[in-house]
Amino acid sequence: MTYTAPAGMRIGHVHLKVADLDRAVGFWSGVLGLEIMQRHGNDAAFLSAGAYHHHIGLNTWESKGGTPPAPGHTGLYHVALLYPDRRALAQAVRQVIEAGYPLEGAADHGVSEAVYLRDPDGNGVELYRDRPRAEWPFDSDGRLAMVTRRLDLAALLAEADEDR
Repeated sequence: MTYTAPAGMRIGHVHLKVADLDRAVGFWSGVLGLEIMQRHGNDAAFLSAGAYHHHIGLNTWESKGGTPPAPGHTGLYHVALLYPDRRALAQAVRQVIEAGYPLEGAADHGVSEAVYLRDPDGNGVELYRDRPRAEWPFDSDGRLAMVTRRLDLAALLAEADEDR
């Protein structure tokens, strides 16, 4: 018998090994706006959006002063933060740019719009929003047909600038 995960299953949190807790908290809280829910000295911190216990765990238990993994090795590809709508995504991307973090890419996947960067420890970070399911691309057989196209970053950021 093959097990299928239930439709309500979701990723609860991601826990990252970091070299410098203050630097990591500065990025995840100071730039991306996650709230510090609990901190254990210079060893660990737990951050969230919307007062959840934690979406991101950060720790230095095995990595204090460490370096990012070398390219070509296994490990985390990226953490993806899902924003509720396009405007919220645009505001987060604007914040990242203003904080001086370089973007590594931006893509329209048909099902979503995504922007890619790295945190201070070299972990990949995807900031994205999903399109409504009714807008997703499907092939002639009804199978999902995700794509990778250029995301119009200027148009996205214009939505963040509407409040300015």
